[in-house]
Amino acid sequence: MTERASGTERPLRLGTRRSKLAMAQSGHVAAAVRRLTGRSVELVEITTYGDTSREHLAQIGGTGVFVTALRDALLAGEVDFAVHSLKDLPTTQPGDLVLAAIPRREDPRDALVARDGLTLDRLPRGARVGTGSPRRMAQLNAYARVHGLAIETVPIRGNVDTRIGFVRDGELDAVVLAAAGLNRIGRIEEATGFLPVDAVLPAPGQGALAVECPAADAALIATLAELDDPHTRAAVTAERSLLAALEAGCSAPVGALADLPAGERAVHEMRLRGVVGTTDGSTLVQLSVTGPVPSSHDEAVALGRELASEMLAKGAAGLMGERAL
Repeated sequence: MTERASGTERPLRLGTRRSKLAMAQSGHVAAAVRRLTGRSVELVEITTYGDTSREHLAQIGGTGVFVTALRDALLAGEVDFAVHSLKDLPTTQPGDLVLAAIPRREDPRDALVARDGLTLDRLPRGARVGTGSPRRMAQLNAYARVHGLAIETVPIRGNVDTRIGFVRDGELDAVVLAAAGLNRIGRIEEATGFLPVDAVLPAPGQGALAVECPAADAALIATLAELDDPHTRAAVTAERSLLAALEAGCSAPVGALADLPAGERAVHEMRLRGVVGTTDGSTLVQLSVTGPVPSSHDEAVALGRELASEMLAKGAAGLMGERAL
């Protein structure tokens, strides 16, 4: 679509967290909206509780800690729309707000940034691997048990610079970060390896963004909807439905990924994989289901609920450290 003249319309106000990654993500969306509308878009920086607290996410109850302040600004009319990392969103959607667009997903995998260019399988005995995610801890520790790797997972907090700094300063041998985040801030070349999803499933919605606005603003919803990618929306809806049905918070040790089965040339089926585990990696429940590519929200939700039911029957409920708030 060609740009339309902006005329005298006021700039659209886009609410975003202040971190370098959030600003980069929001900047990409702002540029796309400018191309669509011809209107100026201003970034409005908002500090969330998750940005100011130094406690680990599991301690502060990760559900919504990066989101609530942005949503409050939307409801107060201080911003017109907001951009979130989809994996940070609680699974319950407020009735007065709508996810107007879920753009095409970036690489959902986790990436390793290690000293001396090391990959996961080449980490030395006793290597300290930093991550702020119980999900990553559970799967990394399980992988290490199976493959005879004597690594120690270490809980960390901080932005990308801080986390990579732990490796550069020699405090840690490696850290695990989302590949999508590294790519969006132009630092993907610092990854020394990618964790295969067969070994470490990403967080539900990882790599995807959510563009949210007031449900009453039909015109803005229609504009933002042009940024939506239907396949990404179906996939992340299934993943988040699994998370919701497990009654797990966004910092619980739950991984999920909906994608096309390997070797599929035509888009007919979607495979949803899920994992729940104890953070020490001693116990995992990992299952998958395959069904037709969802053509509606309800079908995507049903796929997630189907897998959740099977996982709960295998004992998943007893492995989650955090329940939904």
